[in-house]
Amino acid sequence: MNIFRLAGDMTHLMSVLVLLLKIHTIKSCAGVSLKTQELYTLVFMTRYLDLFTNYISLYNSAMKIIFLGSSYSIVWYMRHHKIVRRSYDKDQDTFRHYFLILPCLVLALLINEKFTFREVLWAFSLYLEAVAILPQLVLLQRTRNIDNLTGQYVFLLGGYRALYILNWIYRYFTEKHYVHWITWISGLVQTALYADFFYYYFQSWELYPAYKATQSINNYCEVGLVRNSNLVDARQQLSMLVIGKLSIRIRNC
Repeated sequence: MNIFRLAGDMTHLMSVLVLLLKIHTIKSCAGVSLKTQELYTLVFMTRYLDLFTNYISLYNSAMKIIFLGSSYSIVWYMRHHKIVRRSYDKDQDTFRHYFLILPCLVLALLINEKFTFREVLWAFSLYLEAVAILPQLVLLQRTRNIDNLTGQYVFLLGGYRALYILNWIYRYFTEKHYVHWITWISGLVQTALYADFFYYYFQSWELYPAYKATQSINNYCEVGLVRNSNLVDARQQLSMLVIGKLSIRIRNC
């Protein structure tokens, strides 16, 4: 296993842990798409059919169990937990994810490495994973309210896929006959879907210093430590700066 593969796996694992931390600790799934989580559960179910029949290594089996278990847990929390399910924004998470499943299945039947039950489902899982993030991205675009943990979750998912591309490049130049067009193309499509999110994610950091400065002045003014009119004017100017940048960002979405 090369460093890019290991880093990709750890980044993927971190994304799941961040999401579970948000749901279990805060008891909230606000901003999280149930549709995307259901698609990922289906991805892992169809990909890891060989969990108990084809042993590769302890690491490989452990990662399969972790991703299967975590995906089931997240869906259960969002559907059945009496507190968490109340925070799920069903009215905004309306992407018809079922329409993604059938085209991916048809594509897997037509384009696969070998026409067997397991290989067709393996190809199906690759195609479905490439587009599974769409409901989540659409939800974020609709709500325009991304909390820190949800943003980190999506960012880590994109980072995991980008690291896997580096893994494929490395293996292509170091291993003989390493060619997997289905995996490569699906991964490139998936990474491309994150491009817009990455752009606005990094751009949002430009707003952070102004936001913190505004918060600091607000705190001083509220406790009565600052009564200087110049600082009050500064607070207003900073507030206008943040609002102005946010408006530009929203118009560009």
